[in-house]
Amino acid sequence: MSFNIALSGVSAAQKDLDTTANNIANVNTVGFKESRAEFGDVFAASLLSGGRTKVGDGVLTNEVAQQFSQGSLQFTNNALDLAVTGNGFFATVPEQTSRDFSFTRAGQFKLNDDNFVVNSNGDNLLGFPVNADGTSASVALSTATPVRIPDSSGSPTPTSAVDMRMNLPAGVNGVDPLLFNPADPLTFNASTSVTIYDSLGDSHVMTYYFMKDAGATNEWLVTVEVDNTPIEITDDTGTGFAGAIAANTVGTTFSAPGIPAFRMVFSPGGDFTGIQNSQGTFQPTGDVVTMPLGNPPINNGASTTQQITLDFALDAANATPDEPTQFASNFEVTSLEQNGLPVGRLTGIDIGPDGLVRATFSNGTSTPITRVALVRFANEQGLTQAGNTQWKESILSGEALAGEATTGTFGTINSSALEQANVNLTTELIDMIIAQRNFQANSRALEVNNQLNQTVLNIR
Repeated sequence: MSFNIALSGVSAAQKDLDTTANNIANVNTVGFKESRAEFGDVFAASLLSGGRTKVGDGVLTNEVAQQFSQGSLQFTNNALDLAVTGNGFFATVPEQTSRDFSFTRAGQFKLNDDNFVVNSNGDNLLGFPVNADGTSASVALSTATPVRIPDSSGSPTPTSAVDMRMNLPAGVNGVDPLLFNPADPLTFNASTSVTIYDSLGDSHVMTYYFMKDAGATNEWLVTVEVDNTPIEITDDTGTGFAGAIAANTVGTTFSAPGIPAFRMVFSPGGDFTGIQNSQGTFQPTGDVVTMPLGNPPINNGASTTQQITLDFALDAANATPDEPTQFASNFEVTSLEQNGLPVGRLTGIDIGPDGLVRATFSNGTSTPITRVALVRFANEQGLTQAGNTQWKESILSGEALAGEATTGTFGTINSSALEQANVNLTTELIDMIIAQRNFQANSRALEVNNQLNQTVLNIR
């Protein structure tokens, strides 16, 4: 019996040494969780045996229990390096359509050739779908999909509005609109330009020319060109400009022959009061002028029905400093913005503490793409190890519960960081020495047992 007891001790010491050696071997493995060999004594007794005199039958290994304590963080320069601070695992699948979930704390992710986020094994990282405002559409693991980073922002956005604020200098001399020539700066008082985009995402330069009317007081004529070609203009009522401008002839007081224009009217105090069309109809609430971009300005195959609204933000009931003005100061454009966008190319990825993945593009847009899914278990130690710092759900672990980072008991996701192994090398070396001493002691017990048996055999 003593042989078996000592042999079980040797086996237990060997198991302890193996566990410690595995921990030491993975001290630099990202996301690794150390294990601890847990032992129990063997004690068997029958109903009629004397329990008080029973010695015991040795030792056995109850479990090699994983320890899911937090590892230290190592910070990197890769936005796709992720680390979880607190509870939670990343969920991965081997293929895009697979439901064979694996769970890991190792966040060494990268993009594959299809722009999917994968780990070093090629497994796809899962994320929750999000709405346009970044809120999660669903947090169920069944709805999680592989995270993919697009390399463009999709279709371009044609310009539909230009927001303009400016001050026109009250003290300048007026010019004769009939002499207007965009190539001659002496025929107009001021100009400014803005880049606009058509339905194909192609850029065009829209230029505004301002001429103070020498034959009127506090009135300015404005003509608009796109790529050096005049365009038609319609007031905010949709009438008045189109027909009159098309019939523009020599002798009108608005512009040179054939060049459309509209008139901006200011009060003696320099406030913008409205616009006047080429037929002389005044629009006291006409803060908007619409310019249809038909051929020839847009002749690259893009939509010829695109219209751009010029918004002066006139509020007759409550004038604000944001409106155009005519003060005795220099020409100054205080606001000139347009809402069109070209096709954008991916320039960066940002992942927040809540796991929201946001892509930034060269056209200045920032789009929420997905939210990295986190999964937790009632009993983490019940997870089945699958190798490569991955685990599988088991009966002992309980069902996988998915959720968002920073909510409930889920931890925080750290971008540009990796969770190091939670192995304390000093402790492991000490444990190795103890396990070695235990192995030697049990080996000595075997040797003593062998000597005693040899003594008995040598009795004559």
